[in-house]
Amino acid sequence: QVQLVESGGGSVQSGGSLRLSCTASRYTASRFSTMGWFRQAPGKEREGVAAIESDGTTSYTDSVQGRFTISQDNAKNTLYLQMNSLKPEDTARYYCAAGEYVADRFLPLEYNYWGQGTQVTVSS
Repeated sequence: QVQLVESGGGSVQSGGSLRLSCTASRYTASRFSTMGWFRQAPGKEREGVAAIESDGTTSYTDSVQGRFTISQDNAKNTLYLQMNSLKPEDTARYYCAAGEYVADRFLPLEYNYWGQGTQVTVSS
């Protein structure tokens, strides 16, 4: 069973930066077609933030384009999300996810494995 563990969340002021990490156990780079970051704020649905394909292709939701960067280090079995110019509306619990066969990169149901999440709070 694959386990995903996120870290790096915290509280920052508007305009600040955070880098989230997601380490996978029993992970082989070739197993997953797509790795993604999602977030969920209280009372809202979980939404896709960024995704990276096995060939390195990246995708971002419009609200984070130009501010967030997704990357992965296969040697370390780790996925990253660098978040810059953070805004209060970025406040949410952030989850990493791994999918073996993903057609819609920002649809949660497409992903097979999930971490427990890490909280990001941005104050104005």
